[in-house]
Amino acid sequence: MQPVGDIAQQMAKVTGFTQRNPHDGESVSERTEAYLGYDQKNLYVVFVCYDDPHQVRARMSPREDIFDDDQVEIILDTFHDRRRAYAFQSTPLGVQWDAIYTEASREEESESHFDTSFDTVWDSRGKVTDRGFVVWMAIPFRSLRFPATKQQLWGIILYRGITRKTEESFWPPVTYKMEGRLAQAATLNGLEGISPGRDIELIPYGLLRGFRALDTSGIPFSQPPFFRQAQLQGQPGLDAKFVLHDHFVLDLAANPDFSQVESEDPQITVNQRYAVYFPEKRPFFLENEDFFRTPIDLLFTRSIADPSAGIRLTGKEGPYSVGVISADDRSPGLAVPSSNPLSGIRSYFTIARASRDIFGQSSVGALYSDWECPSTGEFNRIGGFDTRLKLNPNWTLDGQAVTSSSNLNLNCEANLDPFSSGNRGNNNYYAGPADKLELHRDGLHFTYDGTYNDITPGFVTIPGFINRVDIRETTQTADYRFRPKRGWVVDWGPSAYLRYDSDHTGLRLDDDSLAYFAVQGRGQTTIIVRPYENFRERLRPQDFCFLGFSVFCAPPNPGNTDFHEHTSGATAKTSYFKRATITAGYYWGDGVNFVASPPASRAAPQPLNQPFLARQDSAVATLTLRPIKRLKIDNTYLFDRLRATNSTFLLAQSQTPGAGRGIFNNHIIRSKWNWQFTPQLALRVILQYNAVLAGTPATGSPYTFLPTSKQFNADFLLTYLIHPGTALYVGYNSDLQNLNRGLALDPVTGGVMNTPRGYINDSRQFFVKASYQFRF
Repeated sequence: MQPVGDIAQQMAKVTGFTQRNPHDGESVSERTEAYLGYDQKNLYVVFVCYDDPHQVRARMSPREDIFDDDQVEIILDTFHDRRRAYAFQSTPLGVQWDAIYTEASREEESESHFDTSFDTVWDSRGKVTDRGFVVWMAIPFRSLRFPATKQQLWGIILYRGITRKTEESFWPPVTYKMEGRLAQAATLNGLEGISPGRDIELIPYGLLRGFRALDTSGIPFSQPPFFRQAQLQGQPGLDAKFVLHDHFVLDLAANPDFSQVESEDPQITVNQRYAVYFPEKRPFFLENEDFFRTPIDLLFTRSIADPSAGIRLTGKEGPYSVGVISADDRSPGLAVPSSNPLSGIRSYFTIARASRDIFGQSSVGALYSDWECPSTGEFNRIGGFDTRLKLNPNWTLDGQAVTSSSNLNLNCEANLDPFSSGNRGNNNYYAGPADKLELHRDGLHFTYDGTYNDITPGFVTIPGFINRVDIRETTQTADYRFRPKRGWVVDWGPSAYLRYDSDHTGLRLDDDSLAYFAVQGRGQTTIIVRPYENFRERLRPQDFCFLGFSVFCAPPNPGNTDFHEHTSGATAKTSYFKRATITAGYYWGDGVNFVASPPASRAAPQPLNQPFLARQDSAVATLTLRPIKRLKIDNTYLFDRLRATNSTFLLAQSQTPGAGRGIFNNHIIRSKWNWQFTPQLALRVILQYNAVLAGTPATGSPYTFLPTSKQFNADFLLTYLIHPGTALYVGYNSDLQNLNRGLALDPVTGGVMNTPRGYINDSRQFFVKASYQFRF
């Protein structure tokens, strides 16, 4: 726990770490020291953390799976612009996590300030001692971007997290009394004569696989489904990176490595009125994503489903930042059978963004996106401006104004629906602006966030993620937290949330209000109680059509229908126990049945043949176990249920289903096991069961068109990861569904018919993937 040797004695020593949590401004509860030094190739950081070794949380985990353990971190603002920085974090055993930290955030992401897609090569080692633990880091300068000057001035923040105490400590002090982190950073000087040097990275990869999968692309074109298979199929590819003038990066990808070795986290997708957000996981699109981040999400790269090539340029020169990305997409031509005239067509995406720093931590920027499908003449173009203004140490204002112009006939972009992404004009032309303003305050006790969205009926974005148009929306969230100086409770207090939506005629659509109470305790314990949420939701005639009730797409239709919903519930989470993390939540109240059975014709619709109010229950439970240091078991259970009510019974009139009868039950059970044999070698097993137990008109229920579906998925993956870019993966996955063995089609849903018993294997794959990073 003491530096030894001449070099160690010359390193700069840092002490005086200060808490932000649980007691803002107090000294760190456990003695902490850091030592910094450098040579021509690397920046070195050594953390010496005193503690009871039996209380230290340190397990052997996969790279970036570190938040069950204690951590240390260095944040480097290499351009000293107080806007963007590198973050390097390690556990007491040297397990790595790296990210790009930005002051601007994105609401769709839980860790919205950290872009964890950033992966680079650096070294770390850690050891638990009889008086705590020591972590050593070596960060190559060629893994960073910084100005080409002889003497460097960087912002720097050092961090220590003690999980069992919910303690966060920083040097220099980083307080909740100010918004953001980088404005509170210290200045690191004394770095002279360093350079990233010529950095050329080539990452060739090869994929070998055998597979058998059900192909349903011909169903909308009256062609039967069939199985595709290959005994052995090879696929090579190459990712290349070139550093230009030290701080611009050009990335090229030929047949990019977009095969998934990650697994989607489970989410409830049944009975959802709008598209569910699934985060991007593919490396090419993830790196330097923050260069394209704006208040309105205009680049959701999962829209680029199957590219064959891509190019990206990102970097910063003085106060100017630029980012350009371009890729093709083969998915439009693969979504139809080979006999279709549209088979083999491609669409093309180009997104460009530039921004300029102004004042202290403010900026202005512009973005332009272009989606083209030359084979069908379709296009979607968006342009506009955005800004981030730091009003004072606590308040920030983000704003954006854009407009779109589109010609769409729904041939090349079949997933676009005119009622969810713009109202159809003459000759399939759409056009209209969209605006957003967000005012945010951070503080030790009081935080506030207010947002105004205005998206016109004609606005369309193919590359972005906007699932609702023709809306004027205001949301406000306020939190007040008391922070006791003693005891188990870290903070507690009330929160309030208000949302009001209307369309551009002034018609109220949604009105949502709730108050809740939150308590944060030691051991990363959180309790949230929501006693009552009041929600009013209105469906217009066009909304019925969008939800799949095509019989109502023309008069007669139900007209405007208003639903009044109430919800109550609570959630609790704790990592108090060293070997277990537990989460449990349950919510009950009202919910709209968006998957009701549409009538066969407009001539005789019934009350239950359109969305109606029902009783809804939802629950979530997770249990993460660490029985031994090298094994982690994540278990998840998600539940969602709709039941008929007395009001539903009265709606049915002559039909007698009875109150309390189930409309559907959705169960998702997932167990993920990870054995980390060494820091490089791991075996992962994921078992997941997803069941929608629903009644259909054919089985005597008038409530829903959903069939009873059951799916079981097994995923096995052996990983040998030397460092990002150099890895070997061996995997097998298999999927079982209760589908008709003869692949008969369901006349109601249009898909392959589900059967009450039995499963077929509709997809299985064995693959070996290898990549190697050459760095010059």
